[in-house]
Amino acid sequence: PYARNGWNTGNSRNGAYFRKVDTQFGPIEVQVPRDRNGQFHQHTLPDYKQHSDILESMIIKLYSKGVTTREIADLSEKMYGSHYSPAQVSNISKQMFPKVEAYHKRKLSDKFFCVYLDATYL
Repeated sequence: PYARNGWNTGNSRNGAYFRKVDTQFGPIEVQVPRDRNGQFHQHTLPDYKQHSDILESMIIKLYSKGVTTREIADLSEKMYGSHYSPAQVSNISKQMFPKVEAYHKRKLSDKFFCVYLDATYL
């Protein structure tokens, strides 16, 4: 409490706050220093995110392979210890819809002289 670092700058003795982030290795708690002047910007964790992108990319990959949202929620809880509801899994998997639409609307190269489509309709 009596530290002289930053004395009379308006940015001394600010303390810190803790953030809990779910990663592929389990939940971790990170101590982030407070900054009244707004000069400190931490680059290791994105602002306001509670889950790492690795878990979200794993969810998108499983969803694209045809695994149901409930199964993905159960798998993520068993493997990583972080709980996702089926609704959260569905919201995360919606991130791939713009990519799918862009894939469908892309222009085919002039090298293709024939396009073969195969489908099963039930």
